[in-house]
Amino acid sequence: MKAKKWLKMLTAVLLTVTLTAACAAAGGGGSGVIPKNLTELVIYTQLANFSGAQIGWAAEVLKEKFNVKITIINEMDGTFITRMESGNLGDIVIFGTDGNQYMDAKGAGMLYDWEEDDLLKTYGPYIAENMTLALEKNRQLSGGKLYGFGHNVAASADNHEDYFYYPYIRWDLYQALGYPGVRTLEDFVPVLEEMQKLEPASDTGTKTYGVSFFPDWDGDMVMMVKSTGALYGYDEFGCGLYDTKTQTFEDCLQEGGMYLRALKFYNTLYQKGLLDPDSMTQTFNDMTEKYLNGAAFFNIFSWMADPYNTVEHKEAGKVMACVAAQDQKNIVYGLNAFGSNRVWTIGAKTNYPELCMHIINWFCSPEGVLTYNYGPKGLLWDYDGDGNTFLTELGETCQRDKQTPVEYLEYRGTYKDGEFQHNNTTFSIDAVNPESALGETFNWRSWKNTLENEVVYPIEQSWRDYMGGVIRPDEYLEKNGHLSLSIGSSFAMATREGEFDTTWKQVAECIKAGSWSAIYAKTDAEYNDIVAKMINDAKAYGYGQCVEWTREQAALRKAAEDEAVGK
Repeated sequence: MKAKKWLKMLTAVLLTVTLTAACAAAGGGGSGVIPKNLTELVIYTQLANFSGAQIGWAAEVLKEKFNVKITIINEMDGTFITRMESGNLGDIVIFGTDGNQYMDAKGAGMLYDWEEDDLLKTYGPYIAENMTLALEKNRQLSGGKLYGFGHNVAASADNHEDYFYYPYIRWDLYQALGYPGVRTLEDFVPVLEEMQKLEPASDTGTKTYGVSFFPDWDGDMVMMVKSTGALYGYDEFGCGLYDTKTQTFEDCLQEGGMYLRALKFYNTLYQKGLLDPDSMTQTFNDMTEKYLNGAAFFNIFSWMADPYNTVEHKEAGKVMACVAAQDQKNIVYGLNAFGSNRVWTIGAKTNYPELCMHIINWFCSPEGVLTYNYGPKGLLWDYDGDGNTFLTELGETCQRDKQTPVEYLEYRGTYKDGEFQHNNTTFSIDAVNPESALGETFNWRSWKNTLENEVVYPIEQSWRDYMGGVIRPDEYLEKNGHLSLSIGSSFAMATREGEFDTTWKQVAECIKAGSWSAIYAKTDAEYNDIVAKMINDAKAYGYGQCVEWTREQAALRKAAEDEAVGK
């Protein structure tokens, strides 16, 4: 027998001695190995905005269910390379995409084979039974081996997820201005100018701006710039954007294209004193704090705007709400049985593969999905006598104001400070919860119990009335035709190798650096010079090769989408 097999047998024996085998259900009847003593696990996640020990009610849940203490390691410059060189990525490993770094880790033997020794079958039965297409997608992507699955899985592709691109603006200030018309993206600029005049200081006395953002999530382009294309049906794709309406690719430096249009939009805001000058240097948490305190009036993400909508603000007649430009076609993602590209895996060097699988399996179960999104069962959510999901009074307060104090076992703190920090989903929040009697989704905003018991403040009711009697932003967007569907499919972007990958990284850095410089240009002439130089430099680095490759990938994506909808 090979040494590797002997080592695994020895490890299994040692685990039997040191751990208590617990045939505890992890949703769907899965069994796991629960440590007798508190065990520390590392989750290396490229999606987290936090690094350190998991704290709060989430830490108490993990300790109570699995007797584990979790340390989160997030992605910063050089983190992936350093951990690869160390030979150990972590116990549970979450990739931001299923592209190059995932494939590099697979190729280097840094990921655990989920089918070896029946790991998935034995310790991940809920995954094995309910994520077959997502698992098969990973198996095909990985050359026949199974190392994990992508996020936001759904059992059926019959519907789409909730929107999370909007945009949101300060509705109370919009009212005070007399509901000015917003025909297109650029029309938000004068509206934000007038809002700043009405409210020049935040709750904490700092200067207010139209927009504040951050660089932490910049990838091949500046995140906020590329994401603004989502208001017009564009999805980030390689070195540009994928038009979900036409299923075609548009490179980011295309004259008159969406990326450069959005870039100029943010530069215009900067020139008018409406863009937070800290945007290029602050963190995600810095930015979130500013929106919470009313220091910015506009954002394209619901989860950036929602922190402002506390009970205190709503009682004071203040709220962030959705107001779309007349020509918007917001992207919305179709539910996808194949899962998306943020991959759950297990590190090959973990001493606890069974435990890691047991934990991931629980995160996939209905209880795990609901706990990840809303907190401990019984305290913040539960099922009523008819089998329908509901948030407790405290649970609903926490969702509407995440600064709400929570006490759970030994934790005393806010709901927000206690949330899970690994920042990756298993099943989509808009997937159907199979344990719900009415077949409701995991999304609390659409539950029967939520709608029947919702407290609507006058400022919120004024938005509903003005928008024609709609209840939710999604209803308003769809009623007014602001929809462009991104079809869920099995498509996964190919990896870039060798010299081409080096070229790609040089081009990406050129575009990001040039974009940030352009955002901070003080005049139109300076802006034009910076953009021209960025385009010339990118072409010199090999931008044309990047565009050609991405266009080929777009054709494959279209083919996969067409197959998914039976074209």
